[in-house]
Amino acid sequence: MSNEVHQRIDQLVKSNPVVLFMKGTAQFPMCGFSGRAMQILKACGASEITTVNVLEDEEIRQGIKDYANWPTIPQLYVNGEFVGGSDIMMEMYQAGELQEMLKA
Repeated sequence: MSNEVHQRIDQLVKSNPVVLFMKGTAQFPMCGFSGRAMQILKACGASEITTVNVLEDEEIRQGIKDYANWPTIPQLYVNGEFVGGSDIMMEMYQAGELQEMLKA
């Protein structure tokens, strides 16, 4: 990943409280996992969600995998910290952990 791509991702992650790198948009998710991630965030009451459509930018699509050392998309970041993908989000939601994290 180029330094420029790393800086772009870093800027997005650190300047927005909740960032979801996903396939598609919040209104039109382009894969089931991205759709589920949005549903989980909405169920938690998250309103200020910044979404990044990785299908529109191949550098970001590849770069985000290197950034978190996580091979799949979607990827959720809360307050600059990598949380995980839709499976981890679901587990955290069911345990009540994601709701607490998003309130903080």
